[in-house]
Amino acid sequence: MKPIALILSLLALWSAPVFAQDSDPTEVTNPTPTQEITWVRYPRLHAVAELGSLAVLDHKIQFSQNNTLFDYRADGGQDTLFTAVKLSLDFEFDPHHSLTFLYQPLSLTSQAVLRSDMRQDNVSFAQGTPMKFLYDFPFFRLSYLYDFNTDPFEELAAGVSLQMRDAVIEFESLKGDQLVSQRDVGPVPVLKFRSRHRLNDTWWWGSEVDGFYAPIRYLNGGTTDVIGAILDANLRIGAVLDDQDKFAPYLNLRYLGGGGVGTSRDPGSPTGDGYVNNWLHFFILSVGIRTNLF
Repeated sequence: MKPIALILSLLALWSAPVFAQDSDPTEVTNPTPTQEITWVRYPRLHAVAELGSLAVLDHKIQFSQNNTLFDYRADGGQDTLFTAVKLSLDFEFDPHHSLTFLYQPLSLTSQAVLRSDMRQDNVSFAQGTPMKFLYDFPFFRLSYLYDFNTDPFEELAAGVSLQMRDAVIEFESLKGDQLVSQRDVGPVPVLKFRSRHRLNDTWWWGSEVDGFYAPIRYLNGGTTDVIGAILDANLRIGAVLDDQDKFAPYLNLRYLGGGGVGTSRDPGSPTGDGYVNNWLHFFILSVGIRTNLF
């Protein structure tokens, strides 16, 4: 997981303000520190939506010790593009404090014929078996952010998130005579960083990083060596279409990765031993729109 930790550190550094722009003090869209922006009223509510394509860079999974470490991209039909959607609401109490609620649907369904024998959760699938694979991993994320920049057009904020996963992972033969189905619901604590900086009166760039890496037993009181991680890193560039920051379309580059490895306290299957090795690395290219509801 060292690459994930390195990416998280680099993006946090890139998100520091690096542009210094000369501004006209008479322009409301780029005020001086002493100029009041009369149209800003708190609280404010922003809605954000993104739509794009998801590419699987690498995705492997294994249920139960001494079973198959299965490569979804090479052998499970995940070598195509999938639709990616993200929805969120940002509620700003005042220039410093805000709450964000995010919903991320994430469902990858694919089909393939097994090129070699596979064993998951101690259930064997023979080479040549037509298969259906479901990797359904939507999540909800509630975040608190403290903004160190009080300029309503810009942001330099840090905080914490609580993410709730709701996963269903299935291996099913198309004949319907074999099925491995795993379900997992649970909370994940996450650290969050977000920034937004003006390039000029129209264009802006920003970043958003949610990340977490830890041996879970130290957080949930367990006694097993389960290690988990998540990194959701975004880099975006956009435009402001009006002088009150009501509509801001943007282009977003996103890396979504993470997973876990280890044996949980609850095996979760009548046949398996509770061991899971699941890591994913996705790249998402999307367009988004941020609008001010009030």
